[in-house]
Amino acid sequence: MSRLQGKTVLVTGAGRGLGRICAVRCAEQGADLVLLDIAADRPGVPYPLASADQLERTAALCREAGAATLTVAADVSSSEQVAGAVEAALARYGRIDVLVNNAGIAAPSGRAVHEITDDEWQLMLDVDLSGAWRMIRAVAPGMLARRSGSIVNIASTAGLVGYRHFAAYVAAKHALVGLTKAAALDFAPLRVRVNAVCPGSVRDATHVEGRMLTEIARCLDVDVRDHEEAFVTQQPMNSLVEPDDVAGAVLWLAGEESRQVTGTTVTVDGGFTAR
Repeated sequence: MSRLQGKTVLVTGAGRGLGRICAVRCAEQGADLVLLDIAADRPGVPYPLASADQLERTAALCREAGAATLTVAADVSSSEQVAGAVEAALARYGRIDVLVNNAGIAAPSGRAVHEITDDEWQLMLDVDLSGAWRMIRAVAPGMLARRSGSIVNIASTAGLVGYRHFAAYVAAKHALVGLTKAAALDFAPLRVRVNAVCPGSVRDATHVEGRMLTEIARCLDVDVRDHEEAFVTQQPMNSLVEPDDVAGAVLWLAGEESRQVTGTTVTVDGGFTAR
């Protein structure tokens, strides 16, 4: 039997990258999908965010895998839009069994901590940290009422170690790991699990239209090929993480095989943080 048969999975940041691959892999395992993305650019983020067409491409791939899909254009930095998205999901499916908090931004970044503006700092925290909290706040009541559910927060190795010139991103991802642990303890008595996945450097695979490494390279004003080569030399396994590697960890945490796992981080980084 498929690992997520009969379950409804909500994925944020589903338009491309890790959000897309996680959604498609969940669909292949029998889940129905709620695909949430801002599906538009936003002021303050210096690169294009996922488009409505990219979100629809994710939905098409999920449908090809046999899943029912609902796409919702919503900004996780807005409590009103988050509440509306969850309301639409519940109206369609009646329940949300798994939440994958993937929505996030990598920039504005690329400067020392004292050079970050108030607006840049707030924007990063509002999307990468508070966005996940808003989604948890909206989805958790239904899970707790059913005494069943899995929440998977996509953090980063930046939630475990520091990186130069990415202070706001590092702070948000460290806090997301802390939020994971605190929420896990709050929800454990009612059998709702909360875990985090901490990917390392993920290759910008064309089939998911990923661009995280490209944007990090742009922030640092280096060629993306040089940037990828530098990351590979720092990886004990001598290769970048593939999007499927991260999706595999998410699937495990979403399903019943990890039913006694909560409050932990699964690090998918080729050994980078083991040193």
